[in-house]
Amino acid sequence: MRRAAAGFTLLELLLATALLAAALALAFATVRAAGATIERGEALAARNERMRAVSMFLRQRIGGAQGMVFELDSATGQARRFQGDARRMRFVSDLPDYLGRGGPHLHDLTVTDASLQVDFRMVMGGQTVAEPRARPPEPLADGLRRVEFAYRGPGKDGMPGEWRAEWEDVQALPLQVRVRIADAAGPWPELVVGLPIAASYGVGSGR
Repeated sequence: MRRAAAGFTLLELLLATALLAAALALAFATVRAAGATIERGEALAARNERMRAVSMFLRQRIGGAQGMVFELDSATGQARRFQGDARRMRFVSDLPDYLGRGGPHLHDLTVTDASLQVDFRMVMGGQTVAEPRARPPEPLADGLRRVEFAYRGPGKDGMPGEWRAEWEDVQALPLQVRVRIADAAGPWPELVVGLPIAASYGVGSGR
C-alpha cells in the first residue's frame, strides 16, 4: 500500500511567505535608494551646470564693460559709464550674437526677490535707444536666496581698495566687481571679475 506524499505544513508556508516578503522589501528599498541617488546626482549636475552658465555669462559681460556713456545724470549732468549698488548694476557691453544683432548695449542687471535678471537696451550717442521690438528682461537664474554685488577701486599706494556695496563714481569703472549668489542648496562659488578697460576711463575709488 502506497503512502500519501507529505505536503508543506502551515508553519513552513508562513515562514516561506515571511522570507519572500522580506526579500521583496529589501529589493524595493535597494531600488528606491538607487533612484534617490540618481535623482540627487542629476540635481547636483543641473545645479553645477546652472552655476557654470550664469558665472560664465556674468564674467564675460562684466569683464567686457566698455566704459561707454549710456545716459546723463539729469541732476548733475555727469556722464554715466557705470552705475552699481548691492542689487543693481548698469554698464555697456557688447550684446552676445546669440541674443540679437550684437553691438554695444546697456546691460541692466537687477536682483528681484528670488531671481537675477538682465535687461538689454541699445546704446547710441551716449543714450539708450528705444527699439521697435524691445525684448523683456532675460532671467539668468531663479529660486535664489541671495544675490549681492560689490565694487572695488584703487586704494592707497596702488593697492586695491575696500569692497563697497555702492559704486558712486558713475563716470569711471571699478577695477573689480564681486558677485555673491546663494540658493536653497547653499552659496555658489564667489565670482570676482576684473575690468581690464577700467584704466582707460579714469578709474575711480567708488567713494
